[in-house]
Amino acid sequence: MIGPDVWELCRELIPAGSVFAFLAEHRAVLFPAEMFADMYPSANGRPSMPPQVLAAAVVLQSLHGLSDFETVQELRCDLRWKAACGLGLHDTAFDPSLLSYFRRRLARSARPHRIFDAVRKVVRATGVLKGKQRRALDSTVLDDAVATQDTITQLVSAIRAVIRAVPGASDVAARQCTAHDYSSPGKPRIAWNDEEARAALADALVGDALRLLGHLPNQDLGEKAANAVGLLALVAGQDVEPADGSNGQDGRWRISRGTASERVVSTVDPDSRHVHKTRSHYQDGFKAHLAMEPETGLVTAVELTPGAGPAHHEAVIGLGLLADEDGPLDVLGDTAYCTTEARAALTAAGHRLFLKPAPLRPVVPGGFTVDDFAIDTTGNTVVCPRGRTAELRPPSGMRHQRKAVFTAEQCVGCELRNRCTKARADRIVTIRPHHDLMADARRQAATDSGWQDTYRRWRPPVERAVAWLVHRGNRRLRYRGTIQNNTWLHHRAAALNLRRLINLGLTRTNHTWHLGMATG
Repeated sequence: MIGPDVWELCRELIPAGSVFAFLAEHRAVLFPAEMFADMYPSANGRPSMPPQVLAAAVVLQSLHGLSDFETVQELRCDLRWKAACGLGLHDTAFDPSLLSYFRRRLARSARPHRIFDAVRKVVRATGVLKGKQRRALDSTVLDDAVATQDTITQLVSAIRAVIRAVPGASDVAARQCTAHDYSSPGKPRIAWNDEEARAALADALVGDALRLLGHLPNQDLGEKAANAVGLLALVAGQDVEPADGSNGQDGRWRISRGTASERVVSTVDPDSRHVHKTRSHYQDGFKAHLAMEPETGLVTAVELTPGAGPAHHEAVIGLGLLADEDGPLDVLGDTAYCTTEARAALTAAGHRLFLKPAPLRPVVPGGFTVDDFAIDTTGNTVVCPRGRTAELRPPSGMRHQRKAVFTAEQCVGCELRNRCTKARADRIVTIRPHHDLMADARRQAATDSGWQDTYRRWRPPVERAVAWLVHRGNRRLRYRGTIQNNTWLHHRAAALNLRRLINLGLTRTNHTWHLGMATG
């Protein structure tokens, strides 16, 4: 510490009840030195800056949405920041790169989310969540920190990365790659307004990529080289398809008409994805998933994932967000969480579900849906709205769906046919697995006033938590990759939880955390 202690000298200038004042007084208890001991195992000296100081700086940085440079400027010039982080009056703080170094150590450690866990321990110690058994789930799209690349740019960048990272790749490229001089910067020089020239270039670049991959020497690759090879293989196949008249084996390619599922949008950040929140609106980036207690506004769990893919679906991640909870809960969520698999798993765990079912789409606009048929999955029968019966067949196919076929003879002369089907022949009713579970959910959401009141009262607060999360420009991420951004998300949630606890009257007396006011 250089100069007088700011907290002791200027305590009356630091806003009481602020995060700054709280960290100034309780920083050492919240982030004790031993909490970071495993991050600095070397016996040769100690960190240039105590990790508890960096932890406090990261919390404030995440709370206010600042860059590393802006954070250090605040630490140099703002008395509140100096007091919160334990710096002296004349301290010039540290180089901004030290924050990157600290976050990188955190992300690579065995407990990358220890700052979030430290705040969560305070939440548990206060007992603020005791008896509060509601958890609301939601997700939001966060914009990535890189520019979206077109197919040509991705191919050129990925080939260059392999040439740089893989031993012997430069010699292979010199012999096999002829579409472009990959040692020169920028895009290939062609007439970009000529559709035929663009198609020929795409074909040639894909050929270069495949020949480069096919002629690389057999050798053990390090992590960087292996990632470069894998990315090139992915990029060379995600946006192209065999050219017209090609059988897929003659080496002729064109850019495909459409967007591949889970498409990589940039070789700079291969984890970023196209994200569709609606049918017409999409963004490029990641998804932030969160679970929160709606009465107190405290976030109980968060996770950041790539923006697309079945493994990153809201219903899948939502199960993980509730994994550490004790006892049955009232789980609230929108239609994204109301999948058959999620409902089955949550019901088996003893939770009460307030998950909004997706509306059924009738075959004929304004006509009948599957819920208008009397379906007996035990007796294997389906009765149509006209009262005619068909047998429910056993599960079949990859999705294990069951079907009931109403023949054309059964439907002849039916006055309800124009509301039932557009088919000229048989009317087929398809039943998905867990049909009874989903049918009960739709019926409850439509008719149970108690269910509706609970959903309308306790589901909206999670939208406010999402608004807090992305406030101050935090919709756009500052880092690349899932790991770094997931670490940031946990820091952001920890800072918001700490601020919320302070607003609820968080104090520490006799070595015990407690709230000084009611939390209703």
